[in-house]
Order: sequence, then structure tokens, then C-alpha cells
Amino acid sequence: MAGKAVALHGVSIALACRTFDVTETCYRCSRKLNDENEQIADLLIGLTRAKKSWGFGLCFLYLRNIQGHRWNHKRVYPLAGR
Repeated sequence: MAGKAVALHGVSIALACRTFDVTETCYRCSRKLNDENEQIADLLIGLTRAKKSWGFGLCFLYLRNIQGHRWNHKRVYPLAGR
């Protein structure tokens, strides 16, 4: 909600966070996580299109061991079901 207030109404981040009782740290962190989640989802989609017989385990191990991403499987798994 704070993000919508900033985007649509042009209010400052500090004012929006005070209004919706959200810390500025949480406001900024959630944006970063959402951007990273999109990156993870895009990589998973590309990987599953290229390797149709691979399940989640092989896809995750490829991203982690071959491509060097340090994501935890508990973070990647919910995005695989999208």
C-alpha cells in the first residue's frame, strides 16, 4: 500500500511509511526481494523450457552449482510453482 501511495500520489516514502505503519527498511527490502524473485522466476522458466525433463531438484542444483547463485531452496521452491 505504501508503494502505491508513493507511485500514484507522489507522497514521500517517509510519509507513506508513517501512514501505513511500515518501516522504511521493510519498504525498501520488499522491493529488492520482489525484483530478485522476478529474476529467479525468469531463470526457472527459461531453464524448464530448455530442459523439459528436469524437475525442481535438478533446476535448483543447476542454478546453485553451475551458475553460482547462492539462493536457498526454500526461497526458490515457492517461485517454481508460479
